Amino acid sequence: MSSTTSLSPTTSNSSVANLLELFEPFWTNGEAALVEDLTSLIGKLSYNRRIEKLRTDFGLYRLRHQRPPDAGNNGAPWATWLILGGRGAGKTRAGAEWVRHVACHDASARIALVGETEHDVRTVMVEGVSGLLAVHPYWERPTWQPSLGRLEWKNGAIAEIFSAENYDGLRGPQFSAAWCDELAKWRHAEATFDMLQFGLRLGARPRQVISTTPRPIALIKKLIADPSTALTRAGTVANALNLAPSFVEQVLTRYGGTRIGRQELDGEIIEERADALWTRAGIESCRVEAATPKELNLTRIVVAVDPPASAKKGADACGIVAAGRADNGTIYVIEDASIAGLTPQAWAMKAVALWRRLNADCLIAEVNQGGDMVAAVIKEADREVPVVMKRATRGKYHRAEPVSQLYEQGRVKHAGVFPALEDEMCDFGIDGLSSGRSPDRLDALVWAVSALTFGARAEPRIRVL
Repeated sequence: MSSTTSLSPTTSNSSVANLLELFEPFWTNGEAALVEDLTSLIGKLSYNRRIEKLRTDFGLYRLRHQRPPDAGNNGAPWATWLILGGRGAGKTRAGAEWVRHVACHDASARIALVGETEHDVRTVMVEGVSGLLAVHPYWERPTWQPSLGRLEWKNGAIAEIFSAENYDGLRGPQFSAAWCDELAKWRHAEATFDMLQFGLRLGARPRQVISTTPRPIALIKKLIADPSTALTRAGTVANALNLAPSFVEQVLTRYGGTRIGRQELDGEIIEERADALWTRAGIESCRVEAATPKELNLTRIVVAVDPPASAKKGADACGIVAAGRADNGTIYVIEDASIAGLTPQAWAMKAVALWRRLNADCLIAEVNQGGDMVAAVIKEADREVPVVMKRATRGKYHRAEPVSQLYEQGRVKHAGVFPALEDEMCDFGIDGLSSGRSPDRLDALVWAVSALTFGARAEPRIRVL
């Protein structure tokens, strides 16, 4: 704060009334200097209604990327405001302030607050330091009912919390507005987003704000290209004045310019990982048109299964991938039938159905996550299935590395397009997937290709040609 201006912690109300006059010297110093001076000044003032109003007047503090845009990509009023930012860039504050504005100016507003987990919604979006309870002045603050997951404003506006882990909870309710936080790391991003869109049907113009650190997932790319989307970007340094200086210095020193730094600090969408075992160009060079096993001259076919550890909602998917080896030794990936949300009996039946349809030689099953139970549920679905049980003794990366080398040598081809599988392949590095999720499809692919390369043995079986 300027040395020519000082206020004691017991500043009188009359001084407060003329407070804005004290800010005049700061307007010419730029936005950053003004924010710093205002923050220092308000911290020394007594707590009263006028100071509380000043403290929560976001118009004085907000940065350029925190201001709601005027129009979407098509020039018309936006339906989705997508805020892509680095860690600490002020995304949460922008989302909370937008919800505050909507609720305080529309008594009929019905707002959905959606996060990855219910815990995230409560601790970040509602109760966090930049959450909804913190951004309101005390006389405007909504009533928070944690047991109901509900915020209610004095004018009648209501917000309810929802979790991407339970996207079916969005069936039924309807909304006029929504705020989605950290969508790029939601386990069921597409399903949750779709359910929300069906519920955004109240009012003259339902709108939603999405605040997230970007990741190269399909949904983010679709939203960026959507004509009704307004896109805002900001890096961590844009909000540096509101962050601990040591934090900014440390993360920039350690991660500045790196892939993870460009994503997590600069808010960039990094299409491909530098350490990924596969590239999209490499996969494209290995692609052939979809064809039947007979057309590909396959002499051996396997169906590989990577079972989930649990059948609970939100658990990992069951990886199911089929591949075959041609008479010239080339391996073809012919189907990705991976699926989530099924019981062991259900995914076993799906795997067996694929085995039957392709007239495959055997079914490869990883048993690390279930042991003999895996073979048992498959045999329960069909006792005639030749099951080869595989137990992983090395990490996923080390198992996948030799398979990626087969792709580089042109010895593995994709017969058709497998978007979800290929997304995992191009996002799989030494530390796994960027999302932290299990690479279920990729695991099944690795087992299938490895079995065909190194010769998984199974019970003799006659193939009908």
